[in-house]
Amino acid sequence: MNGSIRIGNLFGIPFYLHPSWFLVLALVTWSYGGLLAGNFPGLGVVLPWLLGLVTALLLFSSVLAHELGHSVVAIRQGIEVKSITLFLFGGLASLEKESKTPAEAFWIAIAGPAVSLVLFILLTFIGVTTQLSGSLAAIVGLIAQLNLILALFNLIPGLPLDGGNILKALVWKITGNPYKGVVFASRVGQFFGWVGVAIGLLSVFEIINFGSIWTLLIGWFLLQNAGRSAQSATIQNQLTNLKAEDAVIPNSPIVSGDLSLREFANEYIIGKREWSKFLVTDAEGQLLGAIAVDDMRNIPTSDWSITTVRELMQPIETSTIVKSDQSLLEVVMLLEQEQLNQLSVVRENGVLVGLIEKTSIRNLLEQRAQTNPV
Repeated sequence: MNGSIRIGNLFGIPFYLHPSWFLVLALVTWSYGGLLAGNFPGLGVVLPWLLGLVTALLLFSSVLAHELGHSVVAIRQGIEVKSITLFLFGGLASLEKESKTPAEAFWIAIAGPAVSLVLFILLTFIGVTTQLSGSLAAIVGLIAQLNLILALFNLIPGLPLDGGNILKALVWKITGNPYKGVVFASRVGQFFGWVGVAIGLLSVFEIINFGSIWTLLIGWFLLQNAGRSAQSATIQNQLTNLKAEDAVIPNSPIVSGDLSLREFANEYIIGKREWSKFLVTDAEGQLLGAIAVDDMRNIPTSDWSITTVRELMQPIETSTIVKSDQSLLEVVMLLEQEQLNQLSVVRENGVLVGLIEKTSIRNLLEQRAQTNPV
């Protein structure tokens, strides 16, 4: 999340606090500190607010434990956890990639609520079997209840909640298509989002006596994030059904290695589109390397006629080359992971197809959307 503050690592996982977390920390401290001051006047003036702060920190520790539940299962599946962020509405574990099977996705999703339920049972057991009393008993009881609420709320079957990820896994298992699972669970999430917004608005205008401004905010949060999930899944599904060669730039910057630099300049540079780099092929069309236009400055113009493109070209890293029949989704992931702007596309026999860029992928998706509107 933008603006998040990194405060350290937990089990090797970067841990962040979003600025909105401090707002909730202050609100919980203030509200529960005031409640303790009213119910336990013997605590004095300062202690209730300190206990309110402790309660707020315990609440966020519970949220953190919930996210660590997801993270531990993901790590055991070989999925890297990029970060855990605490923010206004709870926590978020950012995973490197999706699970490979619906069963694995299910176990990651259920792990968070399972941790919260275990904490509820453990804290309830402590409260019942020990001699806790007064404010300490009240705090333990509250944190136990909040863990139960955290588990049950997250089991609502709509994205981006854990219940939505469980529903996604079930639909994925039935249909065999993970993206159908995401879209379906996102639509359900949007439904619950609208319900939350409606209840929140009705409560704000005192038409009903349950719900609050928080219900409205949570509903809006569900609505927005569920919509993004559905849109993302739709795009990923399209990318899965497309190949790298489908998004190759028409008239990609390709030049024969046998050309002289003079021919190269006359035919491809002077008065032409301003490409800063060209891919170089041999007589059979196989990719040899790349030549940067700026590198020609190192060669005297008097030698351009006797110097070939092949002599000036540089090799291309294999990490920037993809196969023509490779899924366009894999191509996009490679572009993002390696922070690249373009890739070379070749066939199995090494023959160059052309160049692919983020803009050419975006243009392809826009063209398909216009041709096949939803």
